[in-house]
Order: sequence, then C-alpha cells, then structure tokens
Amino acid sequence: MEKRPRQGHRFQGDAARLRAPERIAILQPERVVAESMKGAPISTVLDVGTGTGLFAEVFSKTGADVTGVDVSTDLLAAAREHVPAVTFIEGAAEGLPFDDGSFDLVFLGHVLHETDSPLRALEEARRVSRVRVAVLEWPYRTEDVGPPLEHRLKPEEITDLARRAGLSRIEKLELSHADLYVFASRGPSHA
Repeated sequence: MEKRPRQGHRFQGDAARLRAPERIAILQPERVVAESMKGAPISTVLDVGTGTGLFAEVFSKTGADVTGVDVSTDLLAAAREHVPAVTFIEGAAEGLPFDDGSFDLVFLGHVLHETDSPLRALEEARRVSRVRVAVLEWPYRTEDVGPPLEHRLKPEEITDLARRAGLSRIEKLELSHADLYVFASRGPSHA
C-alpha cells in the first residue's frame, strides 16, 4: 500500500547544487545512462524530474532525441541554459503532458521519492513509454548525501509500486550511492 501524504518531499534546493562536481561524481550519470539504455533500441527519452538537465544532457550525447520535464520553472530555466539542444517542458510526474507511447525510455532520476504519488508517477511513466522505464533512487540507508532516510523508498516498495503500475522488472543495479531499476513497460517481450 502506498504511504500518503508525501507532500513536502519535492526538491527545494538550488540549481547550482544539482550541478556541483562532487554530486555529479556520486550520481555517475554516464554509467546510469548506459545501463538504462543497454540492450534496447532507444532513440527517444523522457527525463522526468529533469532538474537542471544533467541526465538529459548525457542521454542527448548518445544521439537520442531527449525531452525533459519538471515542475520547477527555475530548474527548467537552468536546464535550458545548460543543455540548449534538449526540449524542456513544465509538468509533473503524476500527470505527464504526452501521448501514450511517446518515448522509448522514460527515466526518473532521483525523483520518485519526491512525488506526491509514486504509484501514479510510475503509471504515467509506463503509459508514455514504449520499451522501458528506468528509475534511479537513493538506496534505503542513512548516508551523508541525498535525502533523509524517511524520504527514501525501500527497494521492495519500488518493486511493488512498479508491479502495480504494470511494469515488469528487468534488473536492479546497485551503485555506490544509488540503485537503478530497469523495467519493461509493455511486458517482457519488449525489453
């Protein structure tokens, strides 16, 4: 069962902090992008909760057509400045402003724990994806980086939410300061 309410979990920091070199090193964006796309024909990507466009920028370097979406107009302005080649649109994870099956890959980078409804966010990600959904989240442990433990999602919670949203689990990869979940959006035959 989804715990509610989650209001107040949305990112409240500044754009500069999201682009700090030490944070980028922790996030391992090149590895995350490569693992998210591995073994699948990915030519279009939606970066949900794009922030300053860090992951959108790395996805675009692969040659994919990338769109970023975020609720923060300030962060979107920073994203447009950092990554002018990517389209950035205002919108929430729980109500994505795109048609069904618009993207090969929908990526949620450290955003699921900040949504008002993680289940609704995953349902929307599945709806607009054709091939897969990748979810990068903080591991469920106390660390000096990332949100406090009470804002983090347990691995079994993420897996259960994804199953309830109609996603099929492909794999979970444990990184040093993050867990990457890769799900098939239309069943195992589309992975």
